[in-house]
Amino acid sequence: MKTTIDIPEKELKDAIRYTGAKTKKKAILIAVSDFNQRQRMAALARHLSTCKNLITPEELAIMREKD
Repeated sequence: MKTTIDIPEKELKDAIRYTGAKTKKKAILIAVSDFNQRQRMAALARHLSTCKNLITPEELAIMREKD
């Protein structure tokens, strides 16, 4: 999808430098992908310890010892 946006020059140069990308497009793609991955991980982290039906590491160790 083509989109025209105005990105401050300093921010774009930093994105190119940090990503190691050779083009502006590649730098933006990497930055957006990284942002999306971080958001997915944050959403997943919010669910930590919310499942009460999971076994504990100790219970897992006991089950593995039985096999």
